[in-house]
Amino acid sequence: MFSPTGLPECVRELEDLEKDYQQIQETHRLYKQKLEEVTKLQSSCCSAISRQRKKLRELRESLQQCKENHPTPNLSPEEMDSIAEIQESIKDKASAFCEMEAFLPKKNGLYLTLVLGNVNVTLLNKQAKFAYKDEYEKFKLVLTVLLFIFSFTCRFLFSYRVLDALFNFLLVWYYCTLTIRESILISNGSRIKGWWVFHHYVSTFLSGVLLTWPEGSLYQMFRNQFLTYNLYQNFVQFLQYYYQSGCLYRLRALGERHNMDLTVEGFQSWMWRGLTFLLPFLFFGHFWQLYNSMTLFRMFQLPECKEWQVVMCGCSYMVLFLGNFFTTLRVVYQKYMNNQEKSKKA
Repeated sequence: MFSPTGLPECVRELEDLEKDYQQIQETHRLYKQKLEEVTKLQSSCCSAISRQRKKLRELRESLQQCKENHPTPNLSPEEMDSIAEIQESIKDKASAFCEMEAFLPKKNGLYLTLVLGNVNVTLLNKQAKFAYKDEYEKFKLVLTVLLFIFSFTCRFLFSYRVLDALFNFLLVWYYCTLTIRESILISNGSRIKGWWVFHHYVSTFLSGVLLTWPEGSLYQMFRNQFLTYNLYQNFVQFLQYYYQSGCLYRLRALGERHNMDLTVEGFQSWMWRGLTFLLPFLFFGHFWQLYNSMTLFRMFQLPECKEWQVVMCGCSYMVLFLGNFFTTLRVVYQKYMNNQEKSKKA
């Protein structure tokens, strides 16, 4: 670096800085101009897609009326082919619009609006999307390990209500953060949906109720069972992360999965491409949730039970069991039926 030592050098340095400053101003002016152009293009694309969707919806309704007014036996093979071609084109366009909208600003859902307001959370390039997704996956892995260590400490080393409260607070924060991050990922094209989204809302509620459960005989009665279950749950999630990420990486490399797909809790159909050793672990965890629910419902019937947290936790564990069990069972059944169809065709 050049450091001026005299007044002439300082003047020359200032002149050079002035030239650089003018260049920076011009670059920034160009940046704002391009940004305005991008904003206009975004609005134009959103409006065009909205118009196309409306016209495609009207076309789909017209096709339906055409089929109702002219039963299939009265249609010629050429007309049937035309209808099938139009329907396929509508389907392809709808899929293409979903891909386009992943790179366009969109209104936040109700949850993100309540949490963040109307802040635009759409990431407008692939690098930013992938970076955010990878950071989300690392966040889950780090917190899974941290929660495992924390639950082990509370279960076997220290038995303090304050430490238990910190653990439950960490669970609340973890699941709240997951719901926000997943909502942002969904806005950017991730395909996590259905039960695995609702699962984290239920887990947040359950952790919040456990956090407010006061010290007492009933709390101590359930404490060790709860902490042991959390040890097992975090161990299984740790196994799931590495197994699912390996499956997902392989299928993305083969072009069979969307690049914004995630490793999520539970068992997905694409995981059949490899080992299925996780199934017994998952089902055992699901039935442990049922056992937790039954334990809490029995505790609620005790004469000394005065805490409302007992029945709320029992209901939450029952909801988690039913959702996890039947979702996993449905995926397993669908895959079994697909294998049966493939065997028949072969």
